[in-house]
Amino acid sequence: MFTSPRSSAPRRALAAAGTAAVLALTLAACGSGDSKDSSMPGMHHGGGSAASSSSPSSPPSSSGRFNGADVTFAQQMIPHHQQAVEMAELAEGRAFDPDVKDLAAAIEKAQDPEISTMRGWLKSWGKPGSSTASGRPGMQHGAGGTDMAGMMSDEHMTALKAAQGTAFDKMFVQMMIDHHEGAITMAEDEQKSGRSADAKKLAGTVITNQTAEIAKMNRILGRL
Repeated sequence: MFTSPRSSAPRRALAAAGTAAVLALTLAACGSGDSKDSSMPGMHHGGGSAASSSSPSSPPSSSGRFNGADVTFAQQMIPHHQQAVEMAELAEGRAFDPDVKDLAAAIEKAQDPEISTMRGWLKSWGKPGSSTASGRPGMQHGAGGTDMAGMMSDEHMTALKAAQGTAFDKMFVQMMIDHHEGAITMAEDEQKSGRSADAKKLAGTVITNQTAEIAKMNRILGRL
């Protein structure tokens, strides 16, 4: 049926508007789908990455793990260090050589904090440290009841306390070389058999520092 332009114009305008609206919705839907197709893979992979990076299956830090070798290392190295500190303390008032005095001070400064660190490990691990009435764990020396490498006997310690001047310097250096060599052996055993990352790291520090000190003591001993 023919209708006049006047009567059909509003209908055509309405129809056109309806068509435009439908077309807009269709395009929006298509655009939304395209955007999802192009962006979601990245979002999907990113989300997967984030999930895997925070996954509880990630291995925990090994610093809290320990085994029997770690416990033995700490329990034995504490009294070993304590004897070295005791020897170093004797240098004050007895040593004559300036290099010996400096070495003794360096040993005391380095090993005192390490003793505290190892005590902290044993406490956190729920493991005891051998102690004596004097408060110095395991201070039995050499023939006095311990098989720790490099530990001096009571007789050696008594002789060192009685020495003065150059005689003290020579005895101190000779004894400390043996003492350091024993500590290095213990530290090497820890690095081979231990599990605690912190204990193995300290063992490495002992090896490095005391090897350097042995070289220095050999030079001192060569000129005394």
